[in-house]
Amino acid sequence: MAILAISIVSGTIFYSNYLSRKIAADERRKVNVWVESLKTRSVTNDEAALNLTNVITNENTEIPIIGTDEYDNPIGEFLNLDSQLVKSDSNYLKEKVIEFKKKHNCIKVEISKDPLIFNNYYYGDSDLLKEIQYYPIVQLVIIALFIFITLTTISVRNKSTQNQVWAGMAKEAAHQLGTPLSSLDGWVEMLKGNTANEKIAAEMGKDINRLKLVSERFGKIGSKPQLEETNLMLQIENMVNYIKRRSSEQVKFSIINQGENEIVTLINPPLFDWVIENLLKNALDAMDGKGAITIDIKNEPTQIKIDVKDTGKGITKKNIASVFKPGFTTKKRGWGLGLSLSKRIIEQYHKGQLYVKSSEIGKGTTFRIILFR
Repeated sequence: MAILAISIVSGTIFYSNYLSRKIAADERRKVNVWVESLKTRSVTNDEAALNLTNVITNENTEIPIIGTDEYDNPIGEFLNLDSQLVKSDSNYLKEKVIEFKKKHNCIKVEISKDPLIFNNYYYGDSDLLKEIQYYPIVQLVIIALFIFITLTTISVRNKSTQNQVWAGMAKEAAHQLGTPLSSLDGWVEMLKGNTANEKIAAEMGKDINRLKLVSERFGKIGSKPQLEETNLMLQIENMVNYIKRRSSEQVKFSIINQGENEIVTLINPPLFDWVIENLLKNALDAMDGKGAITIDIKNEPTQIKIDVKDTGKGITKKNIASVFKPGFTTKKRGWGLGLSLSKRIIEQYHKGQLYVKSSEIGKGTTFRIILFR
């Protein structure tokens, strides 16, 4: 497409330049004829000759012409210029002479041989010539606009297709998990019937509930989630405690709440938990099992800011722009979908923002979530 567009524009510019030169040469011939008619009018009284000069003069309705003396001072002869400006602005003709001199050489007309006196006639471009000269630019703008619209349409279509694939995969995963989970529920109930297996049944029940939560999360992808008024502080604390129990004792977790124990806002709890879980797991991976994770929550009148900060290895500048792209990962294992899904959940479902606030190699990274009220 780009090669075709360049070929079209190049061909148009070449042909437009050819037409411009042709029209410019034709206009100079017309100005020469016009000037010769003035010379004829000044030296003859023949009625036929005068009529011919009048016809020639009246035929030129497009090319602007100004007559000057040999010192380029306007002598009052002009054609196809704004007569009102000529009357109201004493510098109008002088400015036009300067403008015309930059475009075309003047045509000299000898008035007297002894002493030698001559007038200069300067002329500008007709409207037709100007349109021909600007046509390639207009066409280039139109082609550029066409390419922009085409690429934008393709990008939107690809994103829409990608979203549909993601939603379809997520819903299919939730559907596939549903059958074995129901079966496992039944087996756990059977185990509970035997007092010797109560402890095993209880632990299995926890894992099944966890799988149900994962299935519920996948099932909500692609659907419009229901937002509920939820205590954000309690939701985050529960998820931090969940991750804390499954991490190294050398990792220190802390929550800074600015003295507020309850911040109520609209969220979808299962999906929001998924975001916090992804951010905390990424922080753990970045620290290799040792360091500190801080969740700083700021409750402001129009928004809630949640900063998840770790003391890990940090993200390089070239990778910061890619961390939210599907498939991007620096880990040996994983699909690189966690942060991409998290951004989608916050920005599309909660109408908020998720981005890398700061990162420094060897010192850590801070992700920021913004929830607008």
